[in-house]
Amino acid sequence: QVQLIESGGGLVQAGGSLRLSCAASGRTFSIFGMGWFRQAPGKEREFVAAITWSADDTYYADSVKGRFTISRDDAKNTVSLQMNSLKPQDTAVYYCAAETDALNDSQHEYDYWGQGTQVTVSS
Repeated sequence: QVQLIESGGGLVQAGGSLRLSCAASGRTFSIFGMGWFRQAPGKEREFVAAITWSADDTYYADSVKGRFTISRDDAKNTVSLQMNSLKPQDTAVYYCAAETDALNDSQHEYDYWGQGTQVTVSS
């Protein structure tokens, strides 16, 4: 099993920045990739970004490309999402997820999930 704990959410004005972190523990050797997803009220959960556990490949949704950066800290077993130039439409609960097979943008391929952290961007 893999346990994931997110942190770093909060309230920020449009144009501001936030940094989310996801700490992984347990059978981390089984992880191939880590992803961030988000779910706004009344909407389906959507892919945001993903990174291989070895940090040699990244993948972004078009809506966040150029504004968000995903990275991994090997020493701390964490994955971070730096979010810049935030917009009100970025408001959502952000989830960290881990998968053991291949890097992809489908939530159904991810095996482990964190509890989520709220990000609210005011206009």
